[in-house]
Amino acid sequence: WHGGANGEPDLLRSCYQNSLVLAAEYGLTSIAFPCISTGVYRFPADQAAEIAVESVRAFLQTPCSIQTVIFCCFSEADRARYERLIAPLSLNL
Repeated sequence: WHGGANGEPDLLRSCYQNSLVLAAEYGLTSIAFPCISTGVYRFPADQAAEIAVESVRAFLQTPCSIQTVIFCCFSEADRARYERLIAPLSLNL
């Protein structure tokens, strides 16, 4: 994270997209994601969670083998953040 003006949101988005594409190519039915880039890279957690959920939601609009997406949360704050974002969706936490 360098302030957000260096394409960081797009890089994070592509991380989710590429992971989902690979999972689908291998016919996986589930995938799990940690809170990518929010630790040592200091990506703002709220923005990172929104990108994660939006990326997964967009990818799952197209039929694929993936049936379950798990967001691995390492703190109660992260869990609350993801629960708020996925509440209206049929994703697993």
